[in-house]
Amino acid sequence: MALLDVTRSCLDSITQIADHLKGSILYLDAGCVESFQILGGFPLLLDHGVNVVCSLENMAALDAVIDWNPASATKLVVITSRLLSDAHRYILRCLTTHQDVRHCTIFTSISEIAHSVYPDSPLGPDAFHEYESLLVQDYEELVKKDEKKALPSEDRILEKCISSEDEGWSRLTSSEEDITQLEASSSGRDSYEDVLTSHREDVGQKLVVSVHHFPMILCPFSPRVFVLPSEGLIAEACLSPENVDSLSPGLPPLYTGMPPDGDDIPPGATLTAHFLYHFAAKMDLKMEIFSIGDLSKTVGKILTDMSSLYDVGRRKKSAGLLLVDRTLDLLTPCCHGDSLVDRMFLSLPRRKRTSPVTHVKGPETSLKKGPRICRRAPLDVRIPFAEILTEDEGKADKFRLGERIEAFLSGWNSRNSTSQNFNNSGESNRDQTLQSPIYDPELLSGCFVSSENFRGIPYMEAILDRKTKDGTVLIKKWLQETMRKENVVVNGKIRPGFPTKVELESMIKALAKSQTCWLRNKGVLQLAAAATVAIEELNSTRWDAFLSAEKILRASAEDTSQGLAAQIVDLINKSVLVVKSEASKGVLSFEDALLLTITGYILAGENFPTSGSDGPFSWQEEHFIKEAIIDAILENPVDGKLKFLHGLIEELQTNRDRMKSKGTKEMGSSQIKDDDFDDQWESWGDDDADINTTNEEVYDDMQLKLELRDRVDSLFKTLHKLSGTKKINLLLKETLNSENILNGDQYANKGVLYKLLTRILNKHDLPNLEYHSSTMGRLFKSGFGRFGLGQAKPSLADQNVILVFVIGGINGLEVREAQEALSESGRPDIELIVGGTTFLTPHDMFDLLLGDSAYV
Repeated sequence: MALLDVTRSCLDSITQIADHLKGSILYLDAGCVESFQILGGFPLLLDHGVNVVCSLENMAALDAVIDWNPASATKLVVITSRLLSDAHRYILRCLTTHQDVRHCTIFTSISEIAHSVYPDSPLGPDAFHEYESLLVQDYEELVKKDEKKALPSEDRILEKCISSEDEGWSRLTSSEEDITQLEASSSGRDSYEDVLTSHREDVGQKLVVSVHHFPMILCPFSPRVFVLPSEGLIAEACLSPENVDSLSPGLPPLYTGMPPDGDDIPPGATLTAHFLYHFAAKMDLKMEIFSIGDLSKTVGKILTDMSSLYDVGRRKKSAGLLLVDRTLDLLTPCCHGDSLVDRMFLSLPRRKRTSPVTHVKGPETSLKKGPRICRRAPLDVRIPFAEILTEDEGKADKFRLGERIEAFLSGWNSRNSTSQNFNNSGESNRDQTLQSPIYDPELLSGCFVSSENFRGIPYMEAILDRKTKDGTVLIKKWLQETMRKENVVVNGKIRPGFPTKVELESMIKALAKSQTCWLRNKGVLQLAAAATVAIEELNSTRWDAFLSAEKILRASAEDTSQGLAAQIVDLINKSVLVVKSEASKGVLSFEDALLLTITGYILAGENFPTSGSDGPFSWQEEHFIKEAIIDAILENPVDGKLKFLHGLIEELQTNRDRMKSKGTKEMGSSQIKDDDFDDQWESWGDDDADINTTNEEVYDDMQLKLELRDRVDSLFKTLHKLSGTKKINLLLKETLNSENILNGDQYANKGVLYKLLTRILNKHDLPNLEYHSSTMGRLFKSGFGRFGLGQAKPSLADQNVILVFVIGGINGLEVREAQEALSESGRPDIELIVGGTTFLTPHDMFDLLLGDSAYV
């Protein structure tokens, strides 16, 4: 039987809907764009006959004429990763823009049952058919409303023609035809109204809508590793409501031993369960479900209830599904591990989130206040090709780069081609060209694509399994092999061993001189360009500074709580000096020190669970940490993304400005102390006013400090949650460290996935791992079990396929450690697939715990 391949399954799912795609105008929402970008699915869409691919949220009037053959554009296909009710206004706007469309096919990654149970969805159990009729009804109402707004006046029709240039070419063409008909008719107004009305009614009556489920909207980094798109509903859905045991809507609740049930089940758990059920069906897997963690147990129960007796007779490949709560191990994604992929994602800029656009003209849909969602950063990174391909970043070199891809750039900005001609020799024209939008780095930025490979080895899969040094050396070898194949010679000598940024850039430039060579080897060039950003001095220094600080915190946590508290205070104080010192700027900021404080508190909770009444430190130790944080906030500007400081940023900045001006006045007054007495006597009458002003300032300062202390107290409540999870500590110690198998230095810094898989693959018992009965197990339990035909509890190690899904997200280090655990077990027959809600970096964890996505 063929090996499982998530990437291939996603591409096959696109092929299965090829009949719907052929000859269509395709609209993708932000989550689908993110998925198809990493999947490398856009060429496949064009191979299946898609006329044009457009953005659903950023739809423009020009989309109506972008297709080269408008006469055949009668099919509209929309693929969305959100609820149909959320995408409704965008779909309506597409239909009103493409007036010749007769068939509208909609694919959504949210199943029909998930639509009916989601709290914010107005659709019922027959959601897809309900939406088909509702969309046609709303579209016809918009058409009728447009008829009433038809302009009968000849002057207003002419005005519409003049202003239509801003609304798109299609409106300009139709307006000219209307004017011709108006002039040819003796009763121009009546003729115009008749033509417009008949056209609108014809479009509304012939529109056919069909809705289908398309579950394979995900981001596969490799054939064995995947996450969900960050701008899709499943990744954004709330995983825990705001209560005592919650940290963020993007993380499961802390372990209490009491899984949510009934109405308390968060919508993210329901959507995750439905996704995994249909994902397993697409992969042709029959799952034995295991879980550890409160929310994972709830998801496991939902999955078990969704299983039906029809799955028993089907010939599917048996697989074990292990569900794990992210909150069982918050330390691993907060730390900076030895992973090249993690460095890339943290160093490279991300595409900005798709901003919401205005509603379509017509009756606005009343938006209900639904469950809170978590706004995650898109996974679509921006690899800076333009900066690397231009030599010395000079204008002349940028101009030569433009000449090499003149056809592409001219076509991209054809409307301004006359004023921005590449053949112009004048300096002014060159400057205009360099400042034009066609040199926007977005146009030459790369991205990660999982389907691209080197001699059958996917690039992303290879570097996910390696550390930073080994992964960078492997990329260098790929570049050298590519240069031999292309007969390209680089200027200068390439030394063996770990490459420098200059060496990688020289090889990239040599391979990119030819357009055909660049296109053939775009995959390895994108990866190499990302590696140059990850290993450059600024990013490397910052990463190493985090590694050093985390190493010190781990060493202090093994000693005493006093030493660990002193290290946290020292990191906060050093971050203040970094802001004041220009030479050390950019190493570790105050926000970085807060992230390290989170790490320190988690370590303290594991090593000193009984030191304090509320937290792991004594009252005096925690007082020193609080004072250091308060002083740092008062003395230096802070990031507005800190949730516990919302509404206080402007007052803090005003206070800092007042203190600086006060210090300047004191310096000025000290300089005039030796002046003549006669020059100062006139100012003595203002003493009372000065006293009143000083009293007001003192009062304001006291109010600000009291408010700030309250805010910092709320921050420490979150820190106490992170450190005071004694039940989590007991759970992990009982589950992972029984029989003293994982005790030792080699396991001290490993993540929870490594420890779980090591025990599972070694066939050791896990006391807190819950098994959810499969369909066959329930059958024996309810029926045949009465006759003594019981079924023994299966083990994950007995499965040839193991799917590990972390609810809350994963990072690159955990993926590599999971592969290490599989290799060390000596079980090459097992296929391991690792998935998660999203891909986490330390910056993402900071946002989830202290930023806009936190409950602090």
